Amino acid sequence: MSNVAFRLLTGVAALGVGYALVGGASSLSAETAVNAPAPLVSVASNAPSETAIFAGGCFWGVQGVFQHVKGVTGAVSGFTGGAAGNAHYDRVSDGDTGHAESVRVTFDPRVVSYADLLRVYFSVVADPTQLNAQGPDSGTQYRSALFPQNAAQARVAQAYLSQLRQARLWKRPIVTRIEPAQPFYAAEGYHQDYLTLHPDAGYIRYNDLPKLAALKKLYPQLWRERPVLVRG
Repeated sequence: MSNVAFRLLTGVAALGVGYALVGGASSLSAETAVNAPAPLVSVASNAPSETAIFAGGCFWGVQGVFQHVKGVTGAVSGFTGGAAGNAHYDRVSDGDTGHAESVRVTFDPRVVSYADLLRVYFSVVADPTQLNAQGPDSGTQYRSALFPQNAAQARVAQAYLSQLRQARLWKRPIVTRIEPAQPFYAAEGYHQDYLTLHPDAGYIRYNDLPKLAALKKLYPQLWRERPVLVRG
C-alpha cells in the first residue's frame, strides 16, 4: 500500500471515533498544540525576503499551517537531506534516502521573524518528542528537523531548542534535530496545497485541520484567513 493510501485510510478510520478540539488541537491527534513561550533570541532583519526549511512529518500539514501565517509569501512541499536522483515521493517513502518530507517557507522577516516561525512550528506543526515519526506516519522521512539556511537562523534555532528544553513543556525529551542546510527539491504537483485542496480527506480532517484551529486560537496576530498557495 502506498503511503498516500495509508494516510487516507488512517484518517477515515480515525473519523469513525470522531475528534474534539481541546485547547485548539485534536484530543486524538498525535500532534497536540502547546503554547510555546516567545523565543528569547531573535534576529531583526530589513531584508525583503528570507527562506527557511522545516521538516515535521507529512508535508501536507506543515505546508498548510505555514500558508496561513502572516508574512509568509510562499510555502512549497518537498524533500531535503538526500540526493537529487531519489528526491521523488515513491522513492523517499522507502525511508532510506536520507530525505525528510519538508517545506521551504519564504517569508518577509519585517513582518514575521524566523523566531516566530519556530514558535509556530513547535506549538502547532510538530510534536518534537516523536523520534522519526509524526502521528500515524513513521520513518526517518517523517523526522522532526530544522534546516537553518544561514548562521543567524542556526543561532536562533539552537537558542530556542535550549529554551524549550529548560521550559519542560513536554513529558518526553525533545528530539528535534538541527541539520545542515542541503538542497531542497520540490515535491510532485499533486502534493502542493494538499490541505487546501482536500479539506474533507480523512487524513487532513483528523491530523491537520486541528493544527489550523490551534494556530488561529493561539496566535491570532499571526493568522491569515486566506492561505498563500503554490498554485496562486
